[in-house]
Amino acid sequence: MQKARWLQSREITERIVVTGHLVLETPVYFGGGDGSSLVDMPLLLDPLEGRALLTGASLAGALRHYLREREHGYRKEGNESSLETFLFGFQKDSDGAQSWLIISDALAEVGFRPDTEKKQLAFKDHVIVNYTRPWLELRDGVAINHTTRTADYKYKYDMELLAAAAGIAFPLRLELLVRESDREQLLSALAIALEGLEKGEIALGARKSRGFGRCRVKHWQVCRYDFSRPEGLLDWLSGSEGEKQSGTDISNLLGAQKVDLDRRSAIFINATCKLEGTLIIRSSSGASDSPDTAHLHSWRGDKIVPILSGTSLAGALRARALRIAKTVGTNTAANKLIEELFGSDKQNENPKASRLIAEEKEIINPSEMVVNRVKIDRFTGGAYRSALFDELPICGLDETQVQIDLMVQNPKDEDIGLLLLLLKDLWTGDLPLGGETGIGRGRLKGLEASLTRKNNGLFEKEWLLKRSTDDRLIIEGNSQDLLEVYVQSFIREVSRIDI
Repeated sequence: MQKARWLQSREITERIVVTGHLVLETPVYFGGGDGSSLVDMPLLLDPLEGRALLTGASLAGALRHYLREREHGYRKEGNESSLETFLFGFQKDSDGAQSWLIISDALAEVGFRPDTEKKQLAFKDHVIVNYTRPWLELRDGVAINHTTRTADYKYKYDMELLAAAAGIAFPLRLELLVRESDREQLLSALAIALEGLEKGEIALGARKSRGFGRCRVKHWQVCRYDFSRPEGLLDWLSGSEGEKQSGTDISNLLGAQKVDLDRRSAIFINATCKLEGTLIIRSSSGASDSPDTAHLHSWRGDKIVPILSGTSLAGALRARALRIAKTVGTNTAANKLIEELFGSDKQNENPKASRLIAEEKEIINPSEMVVNRVKIDRFTGGAYRSALFDELPICGLDETQVQIDLMVQNPKDEDIGLLLLLLKDLWTGDLPLGGETGIGRGRLKGLEASLTRKNNGLFEKEWLLKRSTDDRLIIEGNSQDLLEVYVQSFIREVSRIDI
């Protein structure tokens, strides 16, 4: 006998509300701001309160993407039986299913502290006195011509970023609808997705492959509403907290079974270098009594620190990689390999995202020095009129360290070979970073580096490179001959003529 219509429901027996504060570790850009802004790429703000807005759709997309990567691997398609489809729903023609997870929009909290959420927060000479205003960074960008290594015409732009300053966080709220027959699968899928935020493996917003949008949730709160009991339903209807638990492990809080699910394949390069001389990645100081240009700084916690941006690092690596590939191989094969690794450029009709992830890292313990410069007339040998300017680069000391963090998704042998050649150029100071490289700025000296290859989430191979006291290179770990195999694989790939 067919059930009455009112009994043909989704049979929800429980609602689980998960909350937590999402703290930024690097600046983030959420697009879609006001087109009338003076900034080329303004930050998305809530029109009513003027605070930075993280939409539920953006967060849902990031969580869904992470869950699919964990189950199938990087850049793999899911199917109707995938966990991401089961948790977040799908739509195909007239058929489909709704998401079991409801994700709310989040407005940035400025001045947030775990103990006192609305405490006034001071940043050096600035004080946030208005709780509703976001703390912004203005970041300049420019497209570089790969051939001339100069700025492309009309490709200079600026963008607003929400800073990764202490006291800025997004209060997250997610609500899971639980059907008893699918309880274990729903909890496992949600736990895997939220582990990405817990481990800091999910980036939000634009330019994720260049270090923007790194974030983390360090503490969770889970409230359960048991609909099999009248008290649970009344608590949910009245907005009470229900059965509440707090902690740092989302899997334990949800009661989800631990699932060893990771199909991702990647190689990681983590290098520590010394700065030889000076480095400048230009940014405006923003003050009338400051140098005309200064090295790029960004908020990290309670202080502003000099950084090596992921965009600058990736741009320098791409230009050198293209030069290496065209030197040892054919132009067609070289262009194809570089585009598959670094992504296609702005002129390509079929754009591809970069498989190389370059992180934005703080430069540790540098010094600063104002440098006065003047433009010289090559004809007269005298100074140009009104062409005196000053700069504020950072200077390397004995204790200054520059971190290089790279990751390549789904690496091929030829990709690893090219990365080794790039690392060699960085290690020896042959590949300078930043601006004014023609006058000796931006040269590094490698101290140590690790290469780690992971497959299905497990360590597969690892090498450790060190510089000895007499400047010799020491390689530890797996077979050194395998590194040469990777390089030869790269040379064979770019030398092909049947592309």
